[in-house]
Amino acid sequence: MIELFREVKAHLRADFRADLYGATALFLSLLITVNYWLNLEDSYIDADPTNPWRSVWYVGLYATAYYGAVWLWTHFHKKPELWRQGRFWRHTLVGLVVYSVYAGFYGYAHWSEQLVNGQIYTYAFKCLSNLQSVLTIVLPLLLYYWLIDKPQNGFYGLRPKRKGLLVYAGLLALMAPLIIWASYQPDFLQAYPTYRDTNADEFFGVAPWVTALVYELCYGWDFVPTELLFRGFLVIGLSRVLGRGAVLPMVVWYCTIHFGRPLGEAISSVFGGYILGVLALNTRSIWGGMLIHIGIAWGMDAAAFWQGGVSG
Repeated sequence: MIELFREVKAHLRADFRADLYGATALFLSLLITVNYWLNLEDSYIDADPTNPWRSVWYVGLYATAYYGAVWLWTHFHKKPELWRQGRFWRHTLVGLVVYSVYAGFYGYAHWSEQLVNGQIYTYAFKCLSNLQSVLTIVLPLLLYYWLIDKPQNGFYGLRPKRKGLLVYAGLLALMAPLIIWASYQPDFLQAYPTYRDTNADEFFGVAPWVTALVYELCYGWDFVPTELLFRGFLVIGLSRVLGRGAVLPMVVWYCTIHFGRPLGEAISSVFGGYILGVLALNTRSIWGGMLIHIGIAWGMDAAAFWQGGVSG
């Protein structure tokens, strides 16, 4: 863990400004307050999942968060020329559109109805909702990478590297007691486990743990594109333009994708996103981030299963 503190401390020493970080914290606090006061995402953006304008509303939410944080960075660093750079606009707009389409996409509901005539609709829906990121995030970013961006250090941090993996493993170990404590909180058990009994095991004639395991593999996969976009595309990919400044705006946007979750999870995502962003920037890899992100997600579900099983 000493290496982790050393990495974060070095980043803060080079990047920290009380005025910038303070203004960013106030801006993010405002976004969080407005969302949880108005229940913005759940009551408005996600009120009708079939609404074709849903992705457009997500563009508005995410663009407000991200470009607002970038404006603060350019203001305090006195670098208004960033807004005139084509690479910055091309890269960030691709990221915004790709993730907003992913967040607002609902085609997997139709796929679930068609699969074995909808007999396992709920189970198929849960699995396909996590796998749809193959089409909505990974494929578009691959095309952008191959046809336009072509960076020299691989596909936004997916090139395997061993550097920093022990740091991530230690960070994951530190989270274990917090996950166990959280599993005793009522709001946690309302959100987790993310998988509930769907009777798919009866349809396939297998034990309940088998269908739960398949779902968890699909659930774990969904964090790979998340790391790819936020730590890979927005931090490693944009470091050529923003340098260390790529981390802070990413953190603000990253917090907003947790707005439909319990408030504590949204707040903790700020600190987790910052640490993962710093480590991705320094290691030029997102493999460690995937390890800890998937580990925490599976740990939270495992803790909830331990509390109440898969029924409900």
